[in-house]
Amino acid sequence: QVQLQESGPGLVKSSQTLSLTCTVSGGSITTRGYYWSWIRQPPGKGLEWMGGVHYEDSHAYSPSLKSRTSFSRDTSKNQFSLQLSSVTPEDTAVYYCARARIGVDDYDYWGQGTQVTVSS
Repeated sequence: QVQLQESGPGLVKSSQTLSLTCTVSGGSITTRGYYWSWIRQPPGKGLEWMGGVHYEDSHAYSPSLKSRTSFSRDTSKNQFSLQLSSVTPEDTAVYYCARARIGVDDYDYWGQGTQVTVSS
């Protein structure tokens, strides 16, 4: 059973950089064929895909967030991370990490989500 757990600050000030980490257990982030995503849901809105990291460490970005987003991973800790720069209150959301099999338009495992609030 794969488990994902997000961690990071719950409150960030405007203009700062938000950093979140997803710790994976029960499966390796380097296992062939999988893609590890970041997804967020602002209050009252739908899910927004932000991008993520492939098993071979290539990265994909949402066009709308690409200029402010970076991804990384630490294979020794089985973690992957998100950094979102120059945040504004519009970045307030529940942030999720999730796993998908490449080629399948669905996520099979999700973290529980972490609330991030950006103060003005």
